[in-house]
Amino acid sequence: MAMWVFGYGSLIWKAGFNYDDRVVGFIKGYRRVFYQGSTDHRGTPEFPGRTVTLEPADGEVCWGVAYKVSKKEDQEVALTYLEVREKQYNEKAYLDFFTDPAATTPAVSGVMVYIGSPDKRHNQNYLGPAPLDEIAKQIIDAEGPSGPNRDYLFHLESALLEIGCLDKHVNDLANEVRRILTRTGLTDS
Repeated sequence: MAMWVFGYGSLIWKAGFNYDDRVVGFIKGYRRVFYQGSTDHRGTPEFPGRTVTLEPADGEVCWGVAYKVSKKEDQEVALTYLEVREKQYNEKAYLDFFTDPAATTPAVSGVMVYIGSPDKRHNQNYLGPAPLDEIAKQIIDAEGPSGPNRDYLFHLESALLEIGCLDKHVNDLANEVRRILTRTGLTDS
């Protein structure tokens, strides 16, 4: 039986594991938000970066990609890899994945997705909402072992546009980061 993994952040452009198929589509009832702190990839414990997580949102959809992993050995390697990579996300959900906005039946059921919940008892890295300019400043200043936090934001913006998705939250945030960088004389990386 194949395993399916939904990527809505860096998994869109960097899977990091073997897969048989990569399908563009969406999940229903969630929106992508820069509310998850990153102290291991795009920030440090002293200066956390911000990465995306999912927030329940009636009537909304979150576009991304689903990876099909068929071989048992590839599934085991992918799960081991993802458990380390996504360790700051405290929940796994199995959701319906759609490829056609008009469809009432999912293309795939039971697609695995990692979520950083807002429950601070179980997710100490959840940062939550903040004004756009504050999130932008935090992203500009944060850098971790995987590189500057702004690179994550700009890669995500680009990857979403490549799959035909204009995500208002991501685009507004990327534009605010560019505005601040231009105003302060810095450049985007």
